[in-house]
Parts: sequence; C-alpha cells; structure tokens
Amino acid sequence: MGWLNKIFKGSVNRVSRGHYDGHWHEGNPSEHTRDAYNESDSEDIARAIALSLAEQDPNKGKAIDPDYSLEEDEQLARALQESLNTESPPRQNAPVENVPSESIPAREPHQPVFPSSGFRTCAGCRKPIGHGRFLSCMDEVWHPQCFKCYACNKPISEYEFAMHEDQPYHKSCYKDFFHPKCDVCKNFIPTNKNGLIEYRAHPFWMQKYCPSHEDDGTPRCCSCERMEPTDIKYITLDDGRKLCLECLTSATMDSPECQHLYMDIQEFFEGLNMKVEQQVPLLLVERQALNEALEAEKSGHHLPETRGLCLSEEQIVKTILRRPTIGPGNRIMDMITGPYKLVRRCEVTAILILYGLPRLQTGSILAHEMMHAYLRLKGYRSLSPQVEEGICQVLSHMWLESEIIAGASGNTASTSASSSSSSAAPTTSKKGAKTEFEKKLGAFIKNQIETDSSVEYGDGFRAGIQAVEQYGLRSTLDHMKLTGSFPY
Repeated sequence: MGWLNKIFKGSVNRVSRGHYDGHWHEGNPSEHTRDAYNESDSEDIARAIALSLAEQDPNKGKAIDPDYSLEEDEQLARALQESLNTESPPRQNAPVENVPSESIPAREPHQPVFPSSGFRTCAGCRKPIGHGRFLSCMDEVWHPQCFKCYACNKPISEYEFAMHEDQPYHKSCYKDFFHPKCDVCKNFIPTNKNGLIEYRAHPFWMQKYCPSHEDDGTPRCCSCERMEPTDIKYITLDDGRKLCLECLTSATMDSPECQHLYMDIQEFFEGLNMKVEQQVPLLLVERQALNEALEAEKSGHHLPETRGLCLSEEQIVKTILRRPTIGPGNRIMDMITGPYKLVRRCEVTAILILYGLPRLQTGSILAHEMMHAYLRLKGYRSLSPQVEEGICQVLSHMWLESEIIAGASGNTASTSASSSSSSAAPTTSKKGAKTEFEKKLGAFIKNQIETDSSVEYGDGFRAGIQAVEQYGLRSTLDHMKLTGSFPY
C-alpha cells in the first residue's frame, strides 16, 4: 500500500496604505489592487472631494429644491453629461483650490452636480472614508480599524496578510487554522527547500506526518500501521512489535482466549457447507516460534511477514498459555509459554497464529489458514500459489464482511436488549457490537486484502472473488478441484 505525498501552498497578500487630506495619497497597490485608477475613477474622486467640501458649508442644502420633479432631474442629468463632455476631467490628485467649494444651484445646467456615488466608501463599515488614513487592498478601500481578520475579528495592521475563500487573515491566524500540523509530533509541518509544505499521509487512515518521521525511528502499530504520536505511548510486545492502545483493546493474547474465536470461524465455515470434521489444534505463538515452525515446514506459500501458518509436519511448538500483563513503560511482561507436540493424524497438524493482534485481524488470519486446512483435508491437489492463496484470501474477506455486518446488527440488538425486561439474559459478546474503531479497523483489513499488489495474494484474491461473485463459492471450488484453476 503506497503512502501519499502532499504539497500545500498558501498565499500572501499585501496592504497598500494611504491618507486623505484634501488629496488622495496612496502607496503602491498589491497584486490584489488595481495599479492605477482610470479616468472614471479620477472623476469620482474629484466629485467626492467637491461634495465633501460642499457639505461642510453651513449653507448646504439650499442649492437643491427637494420638490423638484422627475423631468427636472432628467434635464439636470443631460446638463451634467454635456458638462462632462465639454470639460476635461479633473486629475486624481488635483489641488483642492481647483475644485469649486461653493454650492451650485441645481437648476443651472452649465454647472455639474456631484452625486453621492462619488464617495470612496469603506468596504467594512460601508461609510465614507472621509479625512485621514485608509487602506487599499482586495480591490477596496478600508478604514484601518475596519480591515479585520476573519478568524479573530481584530484589525490587520501588518503589511502582509493571508487569504482563504476571499476572506483576509492575520498570517499567524491563517497558520493556526490552515497550516497542517503533524499528527505525530504535533508541530507545524515545516516547508521544504522550495518553500512548500510537504508531508506524508497514510493512504487509509490519512494520518499526516513530517517526512522526517519515516527515517527517525518513529514506530508504527503492527496491526493498523499508524505511527506512534509523541503524546501517546504504544504497547511494546516482547518481540519488539508495537501495538496502539485502540488495537490493544481487542487484542488476542493467549491460546485459550483464541479458542472462542476459533469456534466462531468453524461455525462460519459450517454455514458455507464447508465443515472441517478433523480436530485441528489452534495455537497462539510468539514471532520467534512462528518463524521456527516456518523453517521446519517443508512447503507452503507465505507473505514476507508471516502471521499465520497451516502446518502439516510433526514438530514441537512453544505456545502462549496465559495472557501477559502490561508492566512499566507499557511493556508486555509475565508471559507464560509451554511446549506443544504436534502429531500427524491427518494432512494438517496445527494452525499457528501470531499473538497480540486485534480480534478482527486475528480472525481474518485464522479464516485464511482454515481455508488452507480445508483444501488439504478435502483433497485439493496441485493448486498454484495464486489460486490457493487467492481463494484463502476470499474466505478471509468474506468472514470480515460477515463480522462487520454482525457488528452493525449487534449494535441494534444491544439497544433492543437494553429496553427489554430485566430478566432477559445478556447478549453482549466479542462477536456482537463493534466500536467505531473496530468497524474502521475491519474496513482497513478488508482494504489491505483488496489492494494487495502481490501476484499470489493480491491478483489471486481479485481473480478468486470475481469467480465467486459470478459462479458462486460452491461452483468455484468444484471447478478448482477438477482443473486447479478459477472458472472464467
């Protein structure tokens, strides 16, 4: 399963500052601000200046009759247009003395009237800018106190600011809200040499982390593959494997505990009309014992990291007899093991499963090895590694699906049971309701089977599941027994 590599890039914008003291004085606008005003803008500014000065006249309002008619309005507009066509527009920074400061009678057609639309309005409070300082950014002008960060609602006084979805942010607020943090060290993910934020992400869990954690010895959970965060201590098994606390909750730790799961899977096989009559021992073992048994086995097809074995040879295996405890430093201790002698009474002498894995993962491995046992005991000979491992992965996948469905119905059943009479027997069991993490873990294990890139396990599974979906499990098995291949 490939890990994802992400690159994240933000944007930085700049504020252009200015002030009005009868003249409009602006700094250099940023890329979000127009470089220069066109002639229409210059006219609006000049009109705003004149009208602002006119409003300061104590005699303001006398020049315009509030009862003038619509026809007079139209005449005034035509006069204004003629005036603009005949006179050159005032420049942006025209001196105040060049602009008439007295009120002009509204009915005199040869003099223009400057409408209120000529004001430069603050984009924040929607009031005129007036005299004093202003900011020019985002193609608008603002009172300095009105240009605020969208996150903290405080004015942005810095020269640079950040944008997200057309909203301004302090650079620090933007970083807090949008700069990705590492899920392992909890720090902001640093930029690479090109100034870009680059991080890794698990393709299923989407756990984000700094690229450096791939080489600094940060451990992963041996079950779910998530990296160990600095603020959480994973459990250390005696063989060096790490187990996260969520996976530990349902971990199977010894052979007696695993027998209940073994019975569940035997029932699952019986429900498919694939009962295994022979009593095949199931043993939970440490990694070292599993590797030693693998070396003693003369045949078989196994993953680079073996987690389960279906044995056919007689040998002595060291199995876990009692669940270990968790000691100081979250380390496993007080594990009790003992020898178990395998005797060949049929084609299968035992099934070995690696200890310390969550129930769903232990069960998926056990279902896989149970299918190996079924094929050997039922006389399926000369199967290629791709066909045999493929059909075993199909049964593992089918069992996981049944558990996830049973877990969903178990949640409903437990709710119904809680509302029933107090004399009813409890129905809660490990096979019953699943936690949200267990559901997610089950989906993860299924995804691992579905996306496996190996020829024997990955391609074999995809060919096998296609055959089962098209022809059914029984017909697929019959065809395999006759031909040694999947039906197509």
